[in-house]
This record gives sequence, C-alpha cells and structure tokens, in this order.
Amino acid sequence: MFERSRKGEHALLIQPHAGGAPDDAELEEFAELARSAGATVATVLTARIDKPNPAILIGTGKLEEVKAACEASGADLVLVNHHLTPGQERNLEKALERRVVDRTGLILDIFAQRARSHDGKLQVELAQLKHMSTRLVRGWTHLERQRGGSIGLRGPGETQLETDRRLLQKRVDMLQKRLAKVQVQRDQMRRARVRSELPRVALVGYTNAGKSTLFNALTGADAYAADQLFATLDPTVRRIGLPSGPVVLADTVGFVRDLPHELVAAFRSTLSEAREADLLLHVIDAADPLREERIRQVDAVLGEIGAGDIPQLLVFNKIDRIEGAQARRDAPEPGNGDAGDALPGGTVGVGRERVWISARDGLGLDLLQEALSQRLAQRRIVAELALPPEAGRLRARLHQLDAVRAESQDEHGWRLQLDLSEADAARLAAQADGAALRPLLPELEPDPTL
Repeated sequence: MFERSRKGEHALLIQPHAGGAPDDAELEEFAELARSAGATVATVLTARIDKPNPAILIGTGKLEEVKAACEASGADLVLVNHHLTPGQERNLEKALERRVVDRTGLILDIFAQRARSHDGKLQVELAQLKHMSTRLVRGWTHLERQRGGSIGLRGPGETQLETDRRLLQKRVDMLQKRLAKVQVQRDQMRRARVRSELPRVALVGYTNAGKSTLFNALTGADAYAADQLFATLDPTVRRIGLPSGPVVLADTVGFVRDLPHELVAAFRSTLSEAREADLLLHVIDAADPLREERIRQVDAVLGEIGAGDIPQLLVFNKIDRIEGAQARRDAPEPGNGDAGDALPGGTVGVGRERVWISARDGLGLDLLQEALSQRLAQRRIVAELALPPEAGRLRARLHQLDAVRAESQDEHGWRLQLDLSEADAARLAAQADGAALRPLLPELEPDPTL
C-alpha cells in the first residue's frame, strides 16, 4: 500500500452512469458536495458502467484515463459518486496511488466538519467508525503478539488488524451507550414539551433549500445559515408565538439523494424531531428547476424515517431568485398557491398547502404564519366533557396539559370545558382510562389492546 497523502484538497471527480447521457444535476450536486467538504475540483470525468467491475467498479481503460487525468491536473484525491466496496476502494487507491473516497465517505466527512453539539459529534463518529470497520486492511507481522510460552500456546498472537478491530468495536459500543443516554435525555425534554401542550412543527427539506434562514426569520434566532450543503446538522429548537398560540419550531438536517444509511441510523435523535412533529414545514427552493424531483426525494427519506404520514405545509422559498416570466408563471404572489388550484388561505386542492416566500427578504412570512395558525387550529378540539367521579386520573392528565378552560362539579362528577390538540386527545383516548374522550374523536381507530 502507498503512503496516503494528508493534503486531499485537490480532487478529481468520477461520475458513474449506466447508459445514456450522465445526469448533469446529479454531477453538479456531487461537485457541490466536494466543495462543501473543502475540496477544489480539479477536473471531472464521467464513466459509463453497464456492468460494474467487481474489483475496481470502472473499466481498466477508464482507470488508465483517470490516472492520466490525475497526473495532468495534479489531483491528490479521487472522489467517486457511487458506493464503493472496501475491496474496490483499496484496489483503486493502489492503482491510482491516491486517496479514494466514495459518496458515503464524502458525506460523512462533511458531517464530521459541521457537527457542533455533543450528541451530534457522537453520532458522526459512530457513523464513521461503522463505515471504517469494513475498510480496515492487513495486519503487520512485525507487530504480532505472542500468546505465551506454554505448550500449545506458542505462535503468532493478535495481529495489528485484529487489535484495530477489537479497539474499534470497543469504541463503537461506548458511543452507542452514550447516545442511548442522550436519547433518554431528549425523550425527557420531548415529554416536557408534550405536557406543555405546545404543538410541534419541524422544518424539513432538501439541503440548501433555506431552512435555517427561514428558522432565523421566524424565531429571531442566530442559527448558522450558509449557501452550502449540510450547513446545519444539529437540531435547533425554539418557541415562537403565532395567532393561534405558541408552538415549538425545530430546524433539522437537510436531506439529499442517496443519504447514507449509516447516517439515517446514527442520526435517529436528530431526525426524530421530524418524525415526532405534529406538522412538517417542507421547505423547497422555488428557483430550483428540479424542485419537483427534490420534493419526491425528501418524501422518500421522510418515509424511510417513519415520518411519511405527518401532515405537510409546502413552503416554496427563494422567490427572490426567480426572475421575469418564470417568476410570473411559478410564483404569482408571495403566499399564494399554484395558479388555477388556489383555495382561500393559500391552500391548494392537492392535499398539501403551498406558501410562496423569501425568507431572506421577509416576503410572505406573515402569510406563512397565518397558514401555520390555520393548520394547527384545525387540529384542536374545543368541547365540553362530562367526567364521572372515578375518572380523576384522566381529569388530572387534562389539567397537566393545561387543557381545562373551565370546570364545575356536582354529584355526578365534573364538567370540563376543554381546549386541547387532537394529537393529545388521541393519545389520552387510546389509554385504558381515556374512554370518555373517544366520542370527541369520531374517526379514532379503536385500540386493539383494549
């Protein structure tokens, strides 16, 4: 094996594709990923792969072309926009005498640079170690350990490779225990928010769609925002006031096509802000010509993490970047839905509301807040509830949620004037002592365990 360069900032990009012309949008996104990691793109090569080479992914002729391009451009790093097996990565590095990183390794590197919180750093390290565990190579015989001098125990002992694997697994186990402790703390904080009856709204969307800029505009916070991929990794949570009442707003990590499964698994606590929200603000770059494809890709990731069924409000951001005829066609007015299907309140007749804004310039934010208030108000139950004397436990829980606006008592029990979210009512009604709430939820599915 060659001695790996520690520079690795002058990169040659390889874009594999199967038949037809390469996808320019996919290639541009990969180049942006490389620049986000701190690399300078020296040159780009495409490689048509009808049948992947199990040893090096690309063909031998293309390998020689890559090697010549590296020499000509001075690239000391090769980035491949495809998943490489450990063997393919090692073989390419040996043939090219340069560091080779696949798409998963590149995204992991960006995450490692951007993580700021304690649990975010733990999650990134865990994902990196799991990725690295399949890429440990060779044991050095001069570092072999002897197991002892007794009969039957002589000979080579633990090689360096085995030592590395054992230490790596030990570190993985420790990180998993720490993250489990962090998850318990997050769950406790989340339960406290549930008890406070505050609806939960999460910002989701394709990376670099403007989520953090919108978060800052709505909350007055100073969360880091930049025109780059994965500018935000750690979730940021703030309480904001709306005409319908206060809500909890969370900014989450941006999604990207083919998000590595290691990150989806490791960032479960970050992604849980989206998974456990009452409403998702799906932020979309209105000026992106591939925005419909981006919407589908985000929906696919949301389905993968178990958030596919949560109601969404589509927020088309960056209308300040749309000019001329395109602006008149795509975004006639901030806050309105698409022409022809707009309904009162900025909704559209396709099951998901749409609001057009510019978070940077503050255009349409008042209409967005109004749409948020309408959506959250629709998910509340305002009614009178009669409770018998034996329903004291349910009454206490309703008071914990601050859902009781007025109360009277007689020989038959309590009469409560309720104002609570539909989600809280459904959770209480699904419990054994929540039968009195079920008539208020006519569409609630019966709990099979009751």
